[in-house]
Amino acid sequence: MELLKELTQAWGIAGREKSIRTIIKREIEGLADEIFTDPVGNLIALKKGADSQDKKKIMLSAHMDEIGFQVTKVESDGRIRVCNVGFIWTSAIYNDKVIFQNGTIGVVGCQGPIEEAKNSAGQLYIDIGCTTKEDAEKYVKVGDYCGFIGSYYELQNEKITAKSFDNRVGCYVLIEALKKNKGDGPNDVYYVFSVQEEIGCRGAAVASERIKPDIGISVDVTPDHFYPSDLEGSNAVGEGVGVKLGDPSAMLDEYLVDEMLACCEENHIKYQRDVMDRGGTDASSINLSGCGVKVCGISIVDRFPHSQSSIISKEDVRGAIELADKYTKRVFHFEE
Repeated sequence: MELLKELTQAWGIAGREKSIRTIIKREIEGLADEIFTDPVGNLIALKKGADSQDKKKIMLSAHMDEIGFQVTKVESDGRIRVCNVGFIWTSAIYNDKVIFQNGTIGVVGCQGPIEEAKNSAGQLYIDIGCTTKEDAEKYVKVGDYCGFIGSYYELQNEKITAKSFDNRVGCYVLIEALKKNKGDGPNDVYYVFSVQEEIGCRGAAVASERIKPDIGISVDVTPDHFYPSDLEGSNAVGEGVGVKLGDPSAMLDEYLVDEMLACCEENHIKYQRDVMDRGGTDASSINLSGCGVKVCGISIVDRFPHSQSSIISKEDVRGAIELADKYTKRVFHFEE
């Protein structure tokens, strides 16, 4: 999965997704009927379907952005103070490295014991090797962004680890599903690579207002519950693509969920029933756009999410690609 590796290793904090967009645009060039970037930075590809009286507009959304930090102050001793961009576990990044957009590397420290930081990014600082403000400001300035460093490694049993599977793996799924779409299905499919999900699902809100879809589908990671963690549930890496049944940010449409479960059964796609009881996805913004949109979700279970070393299964990824392809080719009938 060289493309997935490239996507995870690219730099793209929320609001600064240009490098990710460039990679995706290169990969999907010539595959869609229309490809364009909207004013907020969403990359949207439309693949038209065959003429049909049952034709629906389907919007698949996977966000390009990742979590990170923004510089709030450069101290007199050269330390860089930051605020978080998206939800971050301070303990996950403590004593580890970050990289700024210009390539400057730093190591994350804490004002006191990390246990007392209580998950506040304001208690952290970044050491870039400078001991004066004047020297530090040659490399980093107030307002600059930095993100995690987390190399891509193959693990045992088809597992892989890297930073930013949230949600570069969703982008990868959309790219591969688009490659499978020859335009002979019954629906028009919009592949939306959205921006700014980690700070409020903003890109999907804009894209859905433009597209006005009949069906919205978030393609994103969901937390693993197999090993003890801060969450409890049934999700497990390697147990199949997740069919989202619970998402606190949006109520999933019963008919669409049933159709997705049927799609998995009919096409022998290994799946698990995904209930996420904390967090949210682009489905939230799509659901409440316009006069309301029916939504559902495809999930890739992610162990240790929002860290530089999360773990997913390649088998689950292949299942997500297959489901995204087969589901968007179904005929949907809505009750009046």
